[in-house]
Amino acid sequence: MGSRDGLFMRVRAEYREMPGLSLTAEQAARLMGVDAAICTAVLQQLVVEGVLYHTRGGAYVASPATR
Repeated sequence: MGSRDGLFMRVRAEYREMPGLSLTAEQAARLMGVDAAICTAVLQQLVVEGVLYHTRGGAYVASPATR
């Protein structure tokens, strides 16, 4: 498993384990300890997959089906 695959799994797990988690891309990158650009790409892909959604305020939160 590549490091990006691991990051996808970790982000999914964080949102599943912490209902109500709401993070900007920058906050998520700090939490995960990864480059902001990589983290943003992962978050955006999870939006495309319906796992997360991006709020008007710039935060990423779990989609209702993920919670």
